[in-house]
Amino acid sequence: MNDGYKEEEIEQLKAECEEEDQIFVLVEDEEDMSDENEFAHFQFVGKHEGKEVIYDALLSTLSLHHSSLLYEEAETKVAKLYKDFVPFEERVEGSKVNEEAEQMIEELIEEMEDEETVKVAEFCEIDLDFEYGIGLDVALNVEEVTVEVIEKFINDFNNDTLKLDKTAYSFKHGFDED
Repeated sequence: MNDGYKEEEIEQLKAECEEEDQIFVLVEDEEDMSDENEFAHFQFVGKHEGKEVIYDALLSTLSLHHSSLLYEEAETKVAKLYKDFVPFEERVEGSKVNEEAEQMIEELIEEMEDEETVKVAEFCEIDLDFEYGIGLDVALNVEEVTVEVIEKFINDFNNDTLKLDKTAYSFKHGFDED
């Protein structure tokens, strides 16, 4: 059974929330991006089919989601052109980096930004087959992910009043800035 549905786990999370004086607890990830405030990994208690459950959420800014999609698309294109290219996610310490391929990625990203090839809209994807509780992958059109943004999201989500902006946006990230 998924532990995120167990009463003991739910009560433990509620106690942690109370201790933090918040309606959620941050999950400490190995790759902590909290400095940039574009991303947060947190857990909170909500309901699913009338029963309490733990939700495990990744919430990012829409801008960060856009950047990720641009990078993925550029990597895919570069991998077809350079057979020795190793995608960032697959690199291990000591991997040889093809500088020409890396430059091509930057150029492709700039080109896609200029042409607004990639557009994104707010979303909230629910993963019922998650390993612990129910997984949520969320991107909101906010400047940064703050405690207030997280609390508003949780309250809207739990009260079934979450309204997502379906407008498609494109962002300029300015990789060339000095």
